[in-house]
Amino acid sequence: MHDEIARRLVHASGTAVPLSYLLVTEITWRHIQVLLVAGLMVAFVLEVIRLVVGLDWRIYEKLTREYEQDNLAGYFLAVFGMTVVALVFEPAIAVPALLMLTIADPVSGLLGSGELRTAKDVSVLLVTFAVATLLAVPFVPPTAAVLGGAAATVADGIKPVVRGYVIDDNLTIPVAGAVAMFLAVQYLPASPV
Repeated sequence: MHDEIARRLVHASGTAVPLSYLLVTEITWRHIQVLLVAGLMVAFVLEVIRLVVGLDWRIYEKLTREYEQDNLAGYFLAVFGMTVVALVFEPAIAVPALLMLTIADPVSGLLGSGELRTAKDVSVLLVTFAVATLLAVPFVPPTAAVLGGAAATVADGIKPVVRGYVIDDNLTIPVAGAVAMFLAVQYLPASPV
């Protein structure tokens, strides 16, 4: 359980990225994009060292799950997903999508068993949906927030396995949330406030 909490704290530390954009006026969205691209390059080098060279630091034993031992680790997929979202979407869509990953997913993980399952319990999914939706409300119209929260919840709740490789929710949560919110903002009428 200690390792699970440590993983969730590392996850939540990613909240510093969107919060720095929101709270520090000198930080522009371009700064966030550059930071994430640089972070992705560092993560890529670390994964090459871990998976190809074979250098396996103790921190990897604590912060990666068993299914990540021979595959790309969740932290890399999180940085990759965050970077894609930050480069493709404007901040009003990207920021809540990043928060869904860095806040809603760790909450879900702590409420869930921490075990790899194909689907999570309904009660955990409901909390995940509520948290993800509430995170989006300040940024997008309510319909978009609900659809983004639903997409992030589905991405969090279901971990498909393709040819033995787990499609980690660290990749799918920000992308699914962002795509759903973007489509809702673009194609659905905004509900009156």
